[in-house]
Amino acid sequence: MNSLKNTLHIALVGNPNSGKSTLFNSLTGLTQKTGNYAGVTIEKHVGKFEFNGTSFSVTDLPGTYSLFPKSLDEEVACKTILNTSTDKLDVIVIVADATNIKRHLLLATQLIDLKIPCVLALNMIDEAEKQNITIYKNDLENLLGIGVVFVNSRKKTGLEELKSEILKAKISDSIFYNFEKQLKLFPNLKSYKELIDLQFTCDDELSKLIKQFEKEDNISRFYKLNYIIAKCVKKPEQLNKSITQKLDSFFTHKFFGFFFFFLILFIVFQFVFFVADVPMTWIEESFAAFMNFTANSLPKGELNDLLVNGVLAGISGIVVFVPQIALLFFFITVLEDTGYMARASFILDKVMQKFGLNGKSVIPMISSVACAIPSIMSTRTISNWKTRIITILVTPLISCSARLPVYTLIISIMFKDEHMIYGFNYKGIVLMGMYLLGFGAAFLAAFILKFILKTKEKNYFIMELPVYRMPQWQTVGMLVLKKVKLFLFNAGKIILAISIVLWFLTSHAPSNVFTQLEEKALVLNTPTDVLNAQKLEHSYAGIFGKKIEPLIEPIGFDWKIGISLITSFAAREVFVGTMATIYSSGDSDNTETLREKLASEKDSVTQSPVYTTAVCWSLLVFYAFAMQCMSTLATTYSETKHWKWPFIQLVFMSVLAYGSSFIVFNLLK
Repeated sequence: MNSLKNTLHIALVGNPNSGKSTLFNSLTGLTQKTGNYAGVTIEKHVGKFEFNGTSFSVTDLPGTYSLFPKSLDEEVACKTILNTSTDKLDVIVIVADATNIKRHLLLATQLIDLKIPCVLALNMIDEAEKQNITIYKNDLENLLGIGVVFVNSRKKTGLEELKSEILKAKISDSIFYNFEKQLKLFPNLKSYKELIDLQFTCDDELSKLIKQFEKEDNISRFYKLNYIIAKCVKKPEQLNKSITQKLDSFFTHKFFGFFFFFLILFIVFQFVFFVADVPMTWIEESFAAFMNFTANSLPKGELNDLLVNGVLAGISGIVVFVPQIALLFFFITVLEDTGYMARASFILDKVMQKFGLNGKSVIPMISSVACAIPSIMSTRTISNWKTRIITILVTPLISCSARLPVYTLIISIMFKDEHMIYGFNYKGIVLMGMYLLGFGAAFLAAFILKFILKTKEKNYFIMELPVYRMPQWQTVGMLVLKKVKLFLFNAGKIILAISIVLWFLTSHAPSNVFTQLEEKALVLNTPTDVLNAQKLEHSYAGIFGKKIEPLIEPIGFDWKIGISLITSFAAREVFVGTMATIYSSGDSDNTETLREKLASEKDSVTQSPVYTTAVCWSLLVFYAFAMQCMSTLATTYSETKHWKWPFIQLVFMSVLAYGSSFIVFNLLK
């Protein structure tokens, strides 16, 4: 126990898919916080709980198969375990899958050999019981020299016993490492822990010796593990296929697996438009009514205009898309929780290999449907340098949730609610097409980079497929709520700041320009709507927009869209907030929604619709390919440690976006 802080520092360590995160959530409940490990952008989860008068600080470490790391997240887990600072670990809770003990015990024996107090939590014990697997707990404890607890983290059984064992945790007397081999290769080292620590500071020659030791040490460990498993685990012959095997015969089938994968995508995007439409309409109408009420309740003037046409207009432009974003996060979380996401990696691996990627690239790319930033961070599980760099560079081409508000806005202008095809929502089909376009562009870019980037490393993919499980709906709800809050507050802060600046730029003009326009309108009896449009065009924002308009006119964009393109570089979803602010400027009644305003927008000269089919498709294609996210560029730099990679990303995606929009607009106009 840490007497100074009166807190016991423990870490959950285990292989990927061992149920660590679920156990972490069950132990800590809502008392969690998220941060990054010192010096790296790998997310860590820390929580607290109390038991028998003792405070526990729990860290959920990244999954690792060994203390000889092959990827960045495994390296972080290993270094955290070896940490000797004031917040060093007091106890390691080794989380292992009870249905596959032998493979998980390799890491367990390595952790035991570090001579740190350990407890073995055999998770998913319910699955082991279903498979008639018998585990002799006492024999296992005697052979490993540590406490063993049966746990079902999903149903929260065995947690009290686990907490008790943590308090009683001790250093094991058992020794599993190849001691003679260690002395022969590294005569100056006194412990296994020193050897593990050495690999992070050694030169190439020593690194080769460590790899040689690891290989022979693993062979030695598995001989011992065979004895332990034979003595402690009774596993009957499986005469019938398990449910997981039966499902996998379809879901991972070389033909039906792909069919089911695309069927899932189709259903998700149908739901995103069909189910979310009602709450979106309600939010739109509520904001319009509230803006109108505020405008009529407060005294006329700058403050009224700022609140209504600046703050409320900008925020409404993003809040309205929360239902769709929540649905998207919900489906992604469910697919991960059930174990299907790992199958998606498996079935797509052969395809990915042809494009210079592998199965480990699938999860970052699919996760990019939510956000590219954590997806780029998750590439640290890819050990091959070339594959990792390619994945990082092409991942932002996958349409993220920040693009969703832009897609939804533009698609809603092009297609009315009654547009159906064979009973399916046409807007949902178009939305799915935009996401498939992003995937197609990412694969094409990866294929090109495959021949440009050179490496001697072999590209391979190894992944354990977890058993299928029903989602934990409470956990799913917590994660969706957390992600939506992050989306709202992160984007909200940017949108609020930009909306205030834009309000000023659209509501003010040089010297007495507005006064002259008003005097001229009185003489000519100019309608209010026309006067407001003239004011907007002669405002600071209008002047700036007119200067950049020649650059974007070839792809069908006017100066209003141009301003939105620039502000949305802070975050793609800011496009909608910017458009809402621009089109609210001078709007006296605030009864129309943004979608209605854009759909009815006319060219001031020709009086023809501004948002034609050609312009809408050009906008969709531009946002499908454009970088438009400075946070993603910063993350790319953080992960690659070199500015050339984000620069390449920015230039390539910008050229691709502009060129594609130019072609689409000129073909359709």
